Amino acid sequence: MSKYDKLWQYIAENGSENVKLTYDEIEKIAGAPLDHSFLNYKKELTEYGYTVEKISMKAQTVLFKKL
Repeated sequence: MSKYDKLWQYIAENGSENVKLTYDEIEKIAGAPLDHSFLNYKKELTEYGYTVEKISMKAQTVLFKKL
């Protein structure tokens, strides 16, 4: 079980083509801080039918896209 499982489930249940979340929203949904390890964990998201499309450091958002 990954620390981001709750986030991946949330995105998959959303079902939208694109899901854009702020860093704060991600931390609240996941129940874990968004840190550099996210870059390693994001590979798990493909099991849920999504991928990380764009990470914006400036806007502090992450765009998830359906595969």
